[in-house]
Amino acid sequence: MTTDLDQMQTDMLAAIDAASGLDALDAVRVQALGKTGVITTLLKSLGAMTPEERQAKGPAIHGLREAITAAIATRKAALERADLDARLARETIDMTLPAEPALVGSIHPVSQVMDELAEIFADLGFAVATGPEIEDDWHNFSALNIPETHPARAMHDTFYLAGEHERPIVLRTHTSPVQIRTMMTQAPPIRIIAPGRTYRSDSDATHTPMFHQVEGLVIDKGITLGHLKWTLETFLKAFFERDDVVLRLRPSYFPFTEPSAEVDVGFTVQNGKRVIGGGGDTENGGWMEVLGSGMVHPKVIAACGLDPDEWQGFAFGCGIDRLAMLKYGMDDLRPFFDGDLRWMKHYGFSCLDVPTLSAGVGA
Repeated sequence: MTTDLDQMQTDMLAAIDAASGLDALDAVRVQALGKTGVITTLLKSLGAMTPEERQAKGPAIHGLREAITAAIATRKAALERADLDARLARETIDMTLPAEPALVGSIHPVSQVMDELAEIFADLGFAVATGPEIEDDWHNFSALNIPETHPARAMHDTFYLAGEHERPIVLRTHTSPVQIRTMMTQAPPIRIIAPGRTYRSDSDATHTPMFHQVEGLVIDKGITLGHLKWTLETFLKAFFERDDVVLRLRPSYFPFTEPSAEVDVGFTVQNGKRVIGGGGDTENGGWMEVLGSGMVHPKVIAACGLDPDEWQGFAFGCGIDRLAMLKYGMDDLRPFFDGDLRWMKHYGFSCLDVPTLSAGVGA
């Protein structure tokens, strides 16, 4: 058998040396070491041998495998090196050619709208507040007067994190927990907006599991619905850069506000598209819902350690992605998350054009 193995090794080494390319070398490897290869078959035969036979034949078979494996590795390295040398000789760079124009960065529409919101609300005396995207259910639900039987707490609506925790841990479903944390750590009066990423177990043509939201909160003495309506009207006129923005507040229900209102904005139809401004109950117009709002529920104020008889406030929230789509004429939500450079080039904004009220927030 030793003579047979010696001859087998000689033949295989010759085939390895004769391999003119990586494909040919791999064919030799499969023939020798593949699942049904010659050496693999010999190794499998050791199991059926007696201990004495294995002791006599095993070292020679293993030695054959090691020799062939090493020879294949050496030949592969040589072939790869030769291939690289050939490519280097073939592929040259003409250093006299003009350089390609540099890629110009741009601001994503979501970042652009966040900057616009910060600029508008800063002019109204609001600060920007942030908070963790991984929250406990008390800050995300309970402190906001959302009962344990509310559908939003169900796993088909909310992402829960596995593991043992003092309280259930979730990916925040809104930026409202930032309002709670602010009221618990900052003495009134409070005027903040809370932009950021939020997460819900929802994915279809008009929803994504991760989206962007901005919420606003005012806590002070003597706050009324009139303050809320004026703030929203001023914000939307500045954001859409139109003085003819018309609002309609419809009674609604949110656990964390009372009374609550959905806010519609008037639009007109121009060239088959909806354009914010004017409209409303007119022949060529209509109403479009853009955000939710209301007076902060006394239970929410009390949960944060404040006296609801002394302090009142209002809150509102809307989708940043939706605001971008309405303002800049985007009709599909999915490209926001695709990372398509062609879409970014079309809708992107110059990294040097910082939104300002004097130059226009959509500069």
